[in-house]
Amino acid sequence: MPTTPAPAPDLAPEPAPDAAPAAAEHVPAPAGKRSTVRALLRLWPYVRPVRARLGTAAVIAILASCVALVIPLVLKWMVDGPVADGDPAGVWLGALYLLLLGVAEALLFGLRRWLVARPLAGVEAGMRADLYRHLQRLPVAFHDRWASGQLLSRGTTDLMLLRMFLAFPLTFLLVNGVTILVGVGIMLVQDWTLGLVVLVPAIPVMVVCGIFERKYSAVARRAQDQVGDLTTVVEESVLGIRIVKGFGRHRSQARAFHALSHRLRGTELRKARLLASIWAVIVTLPELAIGAALVVGAVRVADGTLSAGTLVAFLSTALALRWPVESIGFLLAMSQEAATATDRYFEVMDAEVESPGNGSCGPAERGPAAERTDGLRFENVRFRYPDAPPGSPPLLTDVDLHIRSGESMALVGATGSGKTTLTALVPRLHEVTGGRITLDGEDITALSREELRAMVAVAFEEPTLFSASVGENVLMGAGEGAGTEELDRALAVAQAGFAHALPEGTGTQVGEQGLSLSGGQRQRLALARAVVGRPRFLVLDDPLSALDVHTEAAVEAALRQVLADTTALIVAHRPSTVLLADRVALLSGGRIAAVGTHHELLRTSAEYARLMSGLDGHEDAAGFQEGDGR
Repeated sequence: MPTTPAPAPDLAPEPAPDAAPAAAEHVPAPAGKRSTVRALLRLWPYVRPVRARLGTAAVIAILASCVALVIPLVLKWMVDGPVADGDPAGVWLGALYLLLLGVAEALLFGLRRWLVARPLAGVEAGMRADLYRHLQRLPVAFHDRWASGQLLSRGTTDLMLLRMFLAFPLTFLLVNGVTILVGVGIMLVQDWTLGLVVLVPAIPVMVVCGIFERKYSAVARRAQDQVGDLTTVVEESVLGIRIVKGFGRHRSQARAFHALSHRLRGTELRKARLLASIWAVIVTLPELAIGAALVVGAVRVADGTLSAGTLVAFLSTALALRWPVESIGFLLAMSQEAATATDRYFEVMDAEVESPGNGSCGPAERGPAAERTDGLRFENVRFRYPDAPPGSPPLLTDVDLHIRSGESMALVGATGSGKTTLTALVPRLHEVTGGRITLDGEDITALSREELRAMVAVAFEEPTLFSASVGENVLMGAGEGAGTEELDRALAVAQAGFAHALPEGTGTQVGEQGLSLSGGQRQRLALARAVVGRPRFLVLDDPLSALDVHTEAAVEAALRQVLADTTALIVAHRPSTVLLADRVALLSGGRIAAVGTHHELLRTSAEYARLMSGLDGHEDAAGFQEGDGR
């Protein structure tokens, strides 16, 4: 924020914004025109619980400002009274009054700051907690579209801007407005002629403020979006540091960062120029008016039509209003940034969360036990991604598949055929476009998501671990009350006994994304997490791809015992994984092309035999339909 006015205004029309970087491709564009007040009013539900303290703080700040306006009146009394009469005792008394007024002003402003500090920290924490909870409830499709850095910047930088706005600009827009009105009233009462001279710049200042507000809003939005882009690049570089170093791409990453940083620098300089421009106007014009009032007042004092005390009081009041007037520029700037931050915050909060599902029927209401042994069914299931180009064919078309209760089914297909997508439909990570999926005869959309995901456990090909202990990562897949016994059993099934040999055993922190472990170790822990809760339905997406041959054989032997008690759908790329299953389904062209045992399909399906022989490779031309096998 500049502290001195620029030599010349810079309120020219805004240039077209730079092209957004790739990180921001899926971020919603800001509305073309929006009301600052309407945007900021959306903060009211968060502010309402602390409105009493904020209101009290505003009243105290107004009192402090009014105390400052009493000082010129004391000066008038001193000049026209004790000073003119040569009364030293009166001068000392006036000095005491000025000292008491200064101390009172300082104490009142200190009390205001104390009143707002704690509650506004609570408001920021509450908004951040709400944002985090909301992000957990948003569908996977939302997270596919949004860059992580954009979400991080909304939960950090934007909320910090909102707290600063509530702590200072919100109060002082009111306080300074009241101070200016009271001060102008005092000046007009003292001498209306000089008052009109000082008010001459009011109209041009208001016009400039209107232009500034409109232009600064666009630049503030651009800057805050660019901060999100920069955050994304930093995060990706840190998380992908092994790739960056392994391929020697640090220079290209540095160039990408420099380009975004340079773009943000340009936007911030544009903000500074706009702020300097309005500051130049709102400082220069009032100063000229005060200078004119001084000349006119001095002439009138010399003519004897105005007392010296009145001129001193008038000029002191005018000087006391310098801060409220000069602060208009950066208060408006901070208000615009806060309004933009509010818009960005609610862009996420307004996104529609996953529907909870009906969940209206309890377990006892879903029919007799005989009807709850139907297993997993896909009935005429169709699916296309919400962000797919209009008119593009669906990825999955009329998928019909029945996995009997207690049966394990391997799902085989070329890369990009939709295997991973089909498995993601079972726990409703994506919603089917058409048809339905049932678990033991119950449509999954009739279940609450909480109940559905308690029944279905998943393990993905790319295992994700959290910055927590090994035990905490594994037990995420278990219900409440699970402990050491369940943990040890799951680690044994996944052949993850290495966890006990870690420095602190299963209490060892695995670090961000589990990168302190090998790929095979992470995959085994993810498999342990899937089986620890003894789920009724198990969905495994090529869970053994990172294991060596001997470890894979040991895991398969233990996994067969688990699969004997559950209904499982297993995405498989290798014959060894296929042999875990009772039957095999071939996914081709968006449909189930064949179902049978491994040996049956080897005899009857040339495509399946080609896949299992490895002659197909992983370069099926249909792969582009799924976006590299999403």
